[in-house]
Amino acid sequence: MPLQISMQFNIVFFSILAGIITGILFDMYRIIRGLSNFKAVMIVEDILFWILASIIVFTFLLYTNYAFLTPYVYIFICCTILLYMIFISKYFYSIEKFILDIIFKIIRVILKNLSYPLKLAFYKIIDKNK
Repeated sequence: MPLQISMQFNIVFFSILAGIITGILFDMYRIIRGLSNFKAVMIVEDILFWILASIIVFTFLLYTNYAFLTPYVYIFICCTILLYMIFISKYFYSIEKFILDIIFKIIRVILKNLSYPLKLAFYKIIDKNK
């Protein structure tokens, strides 16, 4: 029995959404991957990323369209990832990078302010020993 049109629409819609989710995850991974320069580490990171991304996409599809994994689902996911990388990725990547820079800056300021009293106490202890 063929699927109802509403179920087919849901499968296509959630396949496109899964492609967008994968693209967003890949942009986040590109930011993290830029931190290491070792080839072996990058290979392990790539493998772990794609395992994690496939688990997330499969779980998403399992809950949204009952895991109808037909060739069309894979085609829509791949096409959406391709369109996302061409049109949206550069904007989303720069926004993510900007937000992470702000977060890192805030964390750095907080850590410096929290470590200052410890440094002050440490220097006073060292000066008393001289």
